Amino acid sequence: MAQSVIKSIGVIVKPHQPDALETLCALTSWMSERDIVFVGLPEIEQEQIEHNTGCKIQVLGEAEMPERVDLILVLGGDGTMIATGRMLGDKQVPVIGVNYGGLGYLAEFPIEELFPALEAILDGQYQVQQRLMLSVELWRGEGLVTRSRVLNDVVVNKSALARIIEIEAYLNQQFVNLFRADGLIVTTPTGSTAYNLSAGGPIIFPSMNAMVITPICPFTLSNRPIVVPDDSVIEVHLITKNEEVALTLDGQVGFSLQAGDRILIRKSNTAFHLVQPPNRNYFEVLRNKLKWGR
Repeated sequence: MAQSVIKSIGVIVKPHQPDALETLCALTSWMSERDIVFVGLPEIEQEQIEHNTGCKIQVLGEAEMPERVDLILVLGGDGTMIATGRMLGDKQVPVIGVNYGGLGYLAEFPIEELFPALEAILDGQYQVQQRLMLSVELWRGEGLVTRSRVLNDVVVNKSALARIIEIEAYLNQQFVNLFRADGLIVTTPTGSTAYNLSAGGPIIFPSMNAMVITPICPFTLSNRPIVVPDDSVIEVHLITKNEEVALTLDGQVGFSLQAGDRILIRKSNTAFHLVQPPNRNYFEVLRNKLKWGR
């Protein structure tokens, strides 16, 4: 991306991030010196930043921001990055994640590298990895209940007091199995290190063209996770009646399910464009997060 393309940067801040105001004030001055438009969501501390820096901030809603910016900067952790992925809709705006201490799977730039990283981006010296996202539809009878996109995973699971539930899974309209389990996870490579990993699923390298279907605590121990091509269409049917079962998207958005509900999961037409640090080593992140060798 050429330097002239970056005319506006949207900034998304993790809620209750104590160090964010100081960073935002410094960012506002930095952008003003380079004639870059600063764009924030309504939750941003606009008055304090403008009072401290004298620089103006353009405030937009979540639906508008992806339409109006050339780069999105996320100040926070992986959870904020995942929420940003859903917010982008069909726009493929590059996203850079900055953390305040903990090395993240997605928020990979430490705060100390923020401004050198932004300078490199303006000079076109950066790499973008396209991360698979999933399109999810929840159908009840002939009616569409909700449609969304996820970066991590789609989970169907029972409440704490519910018994084992029954879930039918289909791949490209071919019957896969009737799972009797606590639930079922369909995950992207990005989400393979989240709930999928805790449920015994495999770690998938982020650039792989694959999805994983992982049963949660299956009644039959031979029901194991299945890795499938990312161009597959997965259909999940809830069979069990009179139990509290939920559909959860990225662990952040939830819907109550009823017997007979159908969930259609397929590769999204758009990917999540993640700006990566130079000399990135995914295995360093795994060693740090999963404490390998310790």
